[in-house]
Amino acid sequence: MYTRSWRSVSAQDAVGTPSFVADHALWSQEQSAAAEQIEADLAQIDFVRLVFPDPHGLARSKTLTADTFRSVLRNGMNFSPGPFLFDTGHAIAVDFLGEPGLGIEELSGAGNFILVPDPLTFQLLPGTEPRTAWVIGDEYLRDGTAHPLSARAVLRRLDAAYTAHGYTPVVGLEVEWYLTRLIEGAPGNTGNGFGLQGNAPQVAAVNAGYQFNLDARYDSVAPLTDPLAVHLAALGLPLRSMEHESGPGQVESTFSPMSALDTADAMLLFRTVTKRWCAQRGHHASFMSQPRLDAFDPSGWHVHQSVLDTASGRNLFAAEGPSSGPSPQAKAYADGLLAWSRELFLLSVPTVNGYRRLNSRHALAPTRIDWSVEDRTVMLRMVGGGRGAHIENRSAEPCANPYLAIAAQLFAGLEGLTGTPAPETGRPPGTASPQFVPQSLHEALDAFRTGRAEQLLGRPLATCLTRLKESELHRYQTWLATTGTGEDQVTAWEQREYFEAY
Repeated sequence: MYTRSWRSVSAQDAVGTPSFVADHALWSQEQSAAAEQIEADLAQIDFVRLVFPDPHGLARSKTLTADTFRSVLRNGMNFSPGPFLFDTGHAIAVDFLGEPGLGIEELSGAGNFILVPDPLTFQLLPGTEPRTAWVIGDEYLRDGTAHPLSARAVLRRLDAAYTAHGYTPVVGLEVEWYLTRLIEGAPGNTGNGFGLQGNAPQVAAVNAGYQFNLDARYDSVAPLTDPLAVHLAALGLPLRSMEHESGPGQVESTFSPMSALDTADAMLLFRTVTKRWCAQRGHHASFMSQPRLDAFDPSGWHVHQSVLDTASGRNLFAAEGPSSGPSPQAKAYADGLLAWSRELFLLSVPTVNGYRRLNSRHALAPTRIDWSVEDRTVMLRMVGGGRGAHIENRSAEPCANPYLAIAAQLFAGLEGLTGTPAPETGRPPGTASPQFVPQSLHEALDAFRTGRAEQLLGRPLATCLTRLKESELHRYQTWLATTGTGEDQVTAWEQREYFEAY
């Protein structure tokens, strides 16, 4: 049988700019070496998912054939800026015409940007058929500069700042999430649209909960979480434990400490793979902080952090001598986190729903802007001693953008370590008791909008995030007013907005 041969004339519109990586010297020697190995192995792969984190911390991707990716690897791939423009409900929140490109010429008219794969993040997804790989990309403008709206670029800049001071930040993940069983029903498209999310997935609890760390409770999730743990290990993720938390089917996953960028990449992959793994097995995983389900307890994300002296490998947070308290550097770092906490809080708790957890009615909620040794009611907890000494920030929600949340921690901590004057203090002089963390998205957005977040993010990204959150908050408040719903309980709006996407 004769088969027609189809010949592509040009793939330039799809694969960015020829020699984009080489022309702009975008890769290190390590990345270049990894790229050569990838090219040698591409014949063993069918598809590559080229991914980047949007401002909300969600993975956006295109699935490319291996042949297409061979060109994309060194030329980059054209991507629509849509993920920069939509809020959490897919409403267009950034006026890319009236407010031309947030100062970014290429964004005016919603022009494309170039996504360049980072070869160091390339990995085969185990157990996939067809054989599929995953790789995270970095966003660039056409002149080869990092895209001003790139969350990954923000964290890269912080890494470079630490390197310039002779420091190496170390970050550990402790993430709570919910495992539920899917109930067959409509896919949630009724009433859906731009800024109008359809019904959330219908689910049932997998157990009754409220027996913290009870072995029998873990047995009820183990048929899914144990194979998931093996799958995560096959991806190279340094998983340490799977534990059953308090809520019905509430799971806590912890990971060994990593570099800052590796930690953010791991969080993006972990959340994405976990949701996919569970969905393929008739379950739903959600990183929404407090789902609108009976007796569900809020979930948090605890960000563990320390700083090494790069030359010696010494942990700067480890106190010298007989004292068991935190070192002066640890205290300085903590002071930086406290001083910047309100202005950057939006980056750790970015959703309406995330503030449900930060109410004093939750006995273990980190409601106070303060630090203490082994105290779970304050934002910062000093943990461990010696080489393992570190600070645990307990305020974040599990669906926060990991790149921005971690960057905010490193930025504020470095401000403290270097003695840079802070814009405000966690405990103003003469105040008898500490301040409290923001209690709503509205409060956090006001602090973000009037503060100095531009010092970390740059004006375009700070403005973009402000517009996205303003849109999300406006839609929520409009829904409350239209339906006459009170805010004392998790709302149907929150369930539709976050439960499936996150």
